[in-house]
Amino acid sequence: MRNLLRPRDTFRTPDPVHTPDPVRPRDTFRMRDLVRRIEAATPPDRDRAVDALRAIAILGVVLGHWLVTALVADSGTLRAASPLLYQPGLTPVSWVFQTLAVFFLVGGQMSAKSHACARARGIGYRRWLRARLARLFRPVAAVLVVWAVAVGAILGSGGSLLTVHTLLKLVLSPLWFLLVYAVLTAATPLVARLHPLWPLAVVLHVDLIRFGFGGPAWLGWINLAAGWLVPYCLGATWGRGLLRGRTAGWVLLIGGAVVTAGLVLFGGYPAAMVGVPGAPISNLNPPTLAAVTFGLTQCGAALLLRGPLRRVLARPAAWAVVALVNLSAMTVFLWHQTAMMAVSVTTLRLYGPLPGLHTVPDGPGWVLARLCWLPVFAGALLICWAAFHGYEAGRPRKGGGGVVRGGGGVVRGGGGVVRGGSRVVREGPSAREARQVEKPSV
Repeated sequence: MRNLLRPRDTFRTPDPVHTPDPVRPRDTFRMRDLVRRIEAATPPDRDRAVDALRAIAILGVVLGHWLVTALVADSGTLRAASPLLYQPGLTPVSWVFQTLAVFFLVGGQMSAKSHACARARGIGYRRWLRARLARLFRPVAAVLVVWAVAVGAILGSGGSLLTVHTLLKLVLSPLWFLLVYAVLTAATPLVARLHPLWPLAVVLHVDLIRFGFGGPAWLGWINLAAGWLVPYCLGATWGRGLLRGRTAGWVLLIGGAVVTAGLVLFGGYPAAMVGVPGAPISNLNPPTLAAVTFGLTQCGAALLLRGPLRRVLARPAAWAVVALVNLSAMTVFLWHQTAMMAVSVTTLRLYGPLPGLHTVPDGPGWVLARLCWLPVFAGALLICWAAFHGYEAGRPRKGGGGVVRGGGGVVRGGGGVVRGGSRVVREGPSAREARQVEKPSV
């Protein structure tokens, strides 16, 4: 018995010096390595809050479209409907997820700084603009080609023209945003020092003529440029370093909220900040004064969030998520409607009309069902991303690894590079902690 129970042999504690490390899952190791490389290659002076605001703006638009756009199956066709028309109590959803003003704010800030950097380096306007617009429009070609084939397939399989019109309108309507953004980007040298009050005054007078004196409706399309020029000019002002304190943020937040509330309560403007089918006035198509002042409210909130966002993004994992979202920002924006429609059309053919997907959005049950469909939309969007994100990243160089671009910055794995405002930091695969500062990048 004494030989059978020998504590020093049977219950011997392993020597910690010779105990092998626990095996980590390969995916976890790769993710930690990616997070480490992104953090190590990011310049210390990079304003991570700018990238976070851009990611928030894109994701807000995506979730907003998925929540307020319904494809209703009706007599063999699909037609678009909005829960805001049937359930006015959902109007605050449009206040949260209509985040285009924040995107134009960040775009103005980034373009103004980028153009100033290009001029300092002696880079001409055409070369600068070509570089800025290349990544913006490269993914658009893929969307147009895929949908040209899809339309032919739908019509060839007996689909109705009404269904095709509904689907094309949903997938192509976001492109107006890209066109306006491209025009404002091209005009950056002219508007970089324009005070935001000037385009705001244009919007005010256009609405006054349209709604106050019965002017022609087409006059409102002037606001398509003037309305989004307001946050863009505000962003350019930020880019010149003139909005450093919190005072401007509070003025925009409180002032914009008060004016917007007054316009809705006493000026006859609709409370929804997105277009609602059947409504006599749309705040977004074209933008109205209420949409612009509400955008200023959002811009104020964005400026106030800079400090908290910087503190959160000091964590490498949080910053890696933001950088990865910015890498695929245009892919997500261009394909999110396609993902939703692919799920809707496929399930309709396989299972018939389903709650929250093909039914009229006229009650709380539809809202609950739609929330359950959001992960399915996200999965379809992930498939679209896997297939088409290469068009946004462009051709990788030979020997290069993955690419992470965050609002003008780039992180490449395996000889990676981060471009951030005023300098370029390169990290080689054999010297991961070493950094070499080179010429600034645009």
